[in-house]
Amino acid sequence: MINKKWLVSGLASMVLASSLFGAKVTALKTAIAEEGFQMYIVAEILKKMGHEVEVTNDVEYNIAFKTIANNAKSNDVYFMAAHWDPLQNEMIKGAGGEEKLARFSNFISNCAQGYIIDKKTADKYNIKYINDLNKPEIAKLFDVDGNGKADLTGCSAGWGCEKVIEHQLDAYGLRDNIDHRQGSYSALIADTIAQYKTGKPILYYTWTPYWVSGKLVPGKDVVFLQVTHSANPNTASTKLPNGADYGFNINHQRIVANASINTKNKDIAKLFDIVKLSVNDVSGQNMLMANGQNKEKDIQRHVQSWLKTNSTKVDAWIKEAKAAK
Repeated sequence: MINKKWLVSGLASMVLASSLFGAKVTALKTAIAEEGFQMYIVAEILKKMGHEVEVTNDVEYNIAFKTIANNAKSNDVYFMAAHWDPLQNEMIKGAGGEEKLARFSNFISNCAQGYIIDKKTADKYNIKYINDLNKPEIAKLFDVDGNGKADLTGCSAGWGCEKVIEHQLDAYGLRDNIDHRQGSYSALIADTIAQYKTGKPILYYTWTPYWVSGKLVPGKDVVFLQVTHSANPNTASTKLPNGADYGFNINHQRIVANASINTKNKDIAKLFDIVKLSVNDVSGQNMLMANGQNKEKDIQRHVQSWLKTNSTKVDAWIKEAKAAK
């Protein structure tokens, strides 16, 4: 016969042990190496809270969203720390929407993106809009392979920006004058920077936070091109309050996790809602990577340095998150 007192005591011990050891957390690391820094910061804070964290190998965004959605009711936590809002909102909907995926407050705010050309060519030919490349003589300035069309260093498939660029090539009638070069973005942008160093005109898409704008500084070396009117598949208008329109919304990166986190892991949900990272901190770390500090041990050192410098904030976040249980 089972001793009821023993059974109750045993179950209580199991619950206590579970709370002591914390939740099992899977951090989904994106395929963009420069987004590892922000993910590891969150992972390290979770460890400080007593949770068990496992980091995946590099995964594409759509796979990350589907993995999180597939674990919508799990007792464990699955999260990604690099959801671009609104750029990837259609991916969220496609993976099951807010019934399966929980999104939190802005983690990294004010992330810009758009089309850029070298300032020398912009000034010489008075190029201000991507629509100016409708003129064959302007498009040919950025021709790399000799087919008479401008070569745009563009967006890798599956990132979200690809859909916007492809949409705009049609919306602005640029398909006949621009070739959208896709592949490994890091390799393509390295070629583009090499072209710039030889004095050739360049045309590329990029975003912040990222190291490229540290190498080719907007306003000094290069300029953002505007669009004549908004044409973005994600939102009706991309116009900024000052009237400028770069064709892309200002994005905010948010943490996204499986929906059950809000009821089963309230302390982690609270952390995801309050943790913040400066876009300048990310850009600075990305520049270190671009300058050769790009090994795993380097990134981990950058993370620990950031945690130490921001220890007061981190401790406050942990205290507030734990109080949400």
